[in-house]
Amino acid sequence: MRVGLAGVGRIGAGHAETLRGLVEEVVVADADAGRAREVADKLGVDRSDSVDALFGAGLDALVVTTPTAAHAPLVVRAVEAGLPVFVEKPVAADLDGTIQTLAAVRGSGVSVQVGFQRRFDPGHVAARDAVRSGRLGWVHTVRSLTLDPAPPPDAYIPTSGGLFRDCSVHDFDAVRFVTGRAVAEVTATGAQRGAPVFAEVGDVSTGSAVLTLDDGTLAVVSASRYNAAGYDVRLEVLGSEDGVVVGLDDRTPLAPSGAGFRPAGPPHTGFLERFADAYAAELRAFVDMVNAGTESPCPPEESLEAFYVAEACDISRRERRTVTIEEVRR
Repeated sequence: MRVGLAGVGRIGAGHAETLRGLVEEVVVADADAGRAREVADKLGVDRSDSVDALFGAGLDALVVTTPTAAHAPLVVRAVEAGLPVFVEKPVAADLDGTIQTLAAVRGSGVSVQVGFQRRFDPGHVAARDAVRSGRLGWVHTVRSLTLDPAPPPDAYIPTSGGLFRDCSVHDFDAVRFVTGRAVAEVTATGAQRGAPVFAEVGDVSTGSAVLTLDDGTLAVVSASRYNAAGYDVRLEVLGSEDGVVVGLDDRTPLAPSGAGFRPAGPPHTGFLERFADAYAAELRAFVDMVNAGTESPCPPEESLEAFYVAEACDISRRERRTVTIEEVRR
């Protein structure tokens, strides 16, 4: 198999290294030709002169890890060329762009997989299995959090889409994935603390949302750009018979206040480290999908549903009211 990879930033370079061990040939390209050359030389893989040139490189599939603005055009172009495509979230920068992209690829028969890596994290998969088996009884509460040790660069914040779309969207997808339920309505709030850029662009640095699922289960999602203790992603599922927790391990950045849980190792520094196994697993699933011609394990329709929740949360935060998903659905 010959797989092209567009965009060799942090995630892209990591994906290229993983793909090198999964397929016979990898071809990388980037808007920064020097960066593409550096990654290709380091990994011993092929390089294309440009992202455009990838489409003439005899590919069997494409992986898109470019900046967000290029995601949708590359996905559509790949599908039109008959190339199965893996794209990091989000499919597009906004809700309209996501819907338009889905409309463009729907019915093509070409598989598209969106990179929601938590669907391939062993802990999240085990939690989903526990829910499906009935071992937890009926689920009443889910708690999911994503805490960054430090905010991204100021220049990124205005283009990020906001905390709920950029960060918590992973939690929204994880809640849907683990419970198997849809979100019915949300109530969200946020605080503009830390760097002035958050207030300047109308974003928040810390946010929380209560999601009511379609069976009445409550899910509480929390996120922050400032968690100096370390990168922290956890999820709890509490049921009438039992409960499970994801992400509580020797690297969880929690300092004990007394007797109790004590992490043995240094905290995770970021998402690439915390989800290294999940990132590798999702690419293995993509390669298997291309080889077998099976359905996508994370189709763009799933991405759209998570985006609807993020959109509803942002409206709820700004207008200080509960918002139903049907209100934002198009």
